[in-house]
Amino acid sequence: MTVTLERPATTTVGDLMKHPELQISDDVTADTAMDILHSSGADHLLVRTEDGRCAGLLTRLHLAPFQARSWYTERTPVRDIALDRAPFATADMPAADALTAMRVRGLDTWPVVDHDGHAIGLLEA
Repeated sequence: MTVTLERPATTTVGDLMKHPELQISDDVTADTAMDILHSSGADHLLVRTEDGRCAGLLTRLHLAPFQARSWYTERTPVRDIALDRAPFATADMPAADALTAMRVRGLDTWPVVDHDGHAIGLLEA
């Protein structure tokens, strides 16, 4: 008689993540990022570096200081704005651990990256 012990299935971030709908390059200006957020009705934008790696998540709150729309916002690239940066979640991370990390960091949405740092999804609390 052979007895097999099975590990209980653990829900992972990959099971819960959604495809990121809006992504911008980190060289996009604050003005353009605000226009994209306002026209789309979204609360956040996933920011990518030149080589396609995840640079972070830009929210309306991050853009609040640029609402006045001065010459400064026309010249400020998103990469120069303080936004939610790494560490990011990975698809194989247990969902419970990721949700705890999000709660500790005060995040509603967290980018999910592959092991090369490219964004593959978003996890929402």
